[in-house]
This record gives sequence, C-alpha cells and structure tokens, in this order.
Amino acid sequence: MSIVVTGAYGQLGGELCRQLGDRATGLDIDSLDLTDGRAVLERMLALRPEAIVNCAAYTQVDKAEEDSEKCRAVNVAAVEHLVRACGELDCPLVQISTDYVFGTAPASPRPWREDDPPSPQGVYARTKFEGERAAARHPKHLIVRTCGLYARRCDRRASNFVRTMLRLGGTRSELRVVDDQRCTPTYVPHLARAVLFLLGQAGATVPWGTYHVTNGGETTWREFAVEIFRLAEMRVAVRPIGTAEYGAPAPRPLYSVLDTGAYRRLGGPPMPDWKAALAEFFCDAASG
Repeated sequence: MSIVVTGAYGQLGGELCRQLGDRATGLDIDSLDLTDGRAVLERMLALRPEAIVNCAAYTQVDKAEEDSEKCRAVNVAAVEHLVRACGELDCPLVQISTDYVFGTAPASPRPWREDDPPSPQGVYARTKFEGERAAARHPKHLIVRTCGLYARRCDRRASNFVRTMLRLGGTRSELRVVDDQRCTPTYVPHLARAVLFLLGQAGATVPWGTYHVTNGGETTWREFAVEIFRLAEMRVAVRPIGTAEYGAPAPRPLYSVLDTGAYRRLGGPPMPDWKAALAEFFCDAASG
C-alpha cells in the first residue's frame, strides 16, 4: 500500500515514514501547502496514493489564540482539501486528532470514550474538532485521538515535553510543573504502529470511525517530569503548580485521559503503560 504522510517533519509523521519505508511519500510545508486546495488536489491526483495519513496540524496552543485564521486554515481547511482528494481517489483518510477536544472535566472523572460529546475549549481545540468533523464526511475515514506525544527523533522545528524537561533540567536545579492536569503521555513509535495497524485493517476487521490510542495509565505533567528526571538520573526538584497559577493564554483540559478499550479489543499492537513507554524511550536513546 502506497501512503502519503503529511506533516512528515513532525514527530508522528516522521516516525510513520520511517516505519513505512519505501511505501511512504512524506510531505510537509516545504513540499506542499495543504491550505491551497488546488495544489492539494493536483498533487494527490499525481501521486495517486492508496491512503493518506494527515499528521499536519497547527499545534501551538497558546499562539493559536492570536493566530486563529492560520490555525483554522491548517486544522480545518487543509482537512477539507484532503477529504476532497480522498473522495476523488476513493482512498482512506486517517486524521490525527487530540485529547484537547475534551475540554471540560467530567463530573465523575473516567477516561473519555469515543462516543462522549466533545467540549473543546480554545481556538486550537475547536479547530481540531472541526477538522474531525470534516474528516468524518469522507466515508473511508479513521480519526485517531491521542495525547502528549513525545519521540526520540524530533525535527528542529518540533518539540515535546520530554525534550523540554531534559533541556531545562540541564540548566536548573528546580522547576515548577503543572500538577492538576491528568493525561496519558504517549510514545510516538507505539502510536505509529497502532495507526498503521488500524489503517491496514480498516474496512475489514477495523470499522471506519474514531479511535482513542494512547499509552496506558494516567498521570500529571509534574509526575511525568519527576519520572523523566529519575530515569535520566538528573537531580532536579519538581515543584507543583496549578493550571490557574501557570496562567497560559489558552485553556487546558484538566482531565483528558482517553479510554482506549475500543482499540485494545481490536487486537492491535499493545500500548504499554506510560512508565514502561518512557523507560523504552530512554533505552532507545541510549542505544542510538
């Protein structure tokens, strides 16, 4: 199966291209402007892929509050252009989405299921949900919601929480990290394997639709940071801070743990617990 992967300079897009090898055509902003509908259609009709995986996204959550037009162009209009191309080619579209579509804390916290009504807060979250709705208009669609991605390999234009903590921990003996947001950080190689499994079985043993895919368990960003420094053998004190005190321009979900039961019941590649996944990250980094 020949697959176009957009956002190929990003963490997930890059990992998908590595796992797919010669089957992948990786595209990024340097090679295709996804907000240009005509260019997207012409390029896809020329490439004639058997599937498209859209990893491209505007992910600067705070900046999106001031740059809503660009955020909407990338997170919504670009998806609409890809849907049109997939319709012309009669090929599947995989749309990567986010835990941020669940912006309000449930009355009795439990992991969010695929059929729970989204409640996106802020420009980034709302545009990602609009992108989901655009993707869902294509009959052959998979929407994969995930959370807190981090990868060992990372383009200079991309970043992640683990890299940020290691960088800051190299120059500071104490950090303050948010401790009232619960989530599940996800190691990108695990997610990439899961995405390719879903795509490979889509329309057969895997029904079209929305799936939640993260590593297992749940934690807070502070607890995650503590484990990062423990595994890295770095002496850094991590002090708790509340979301309100942190004062970011854009709202953050206080509880965005995703229920991955639907994915697990399909029998796909296992998604280890977040602690085991983080340990694997450090083992992979040590092995080069």
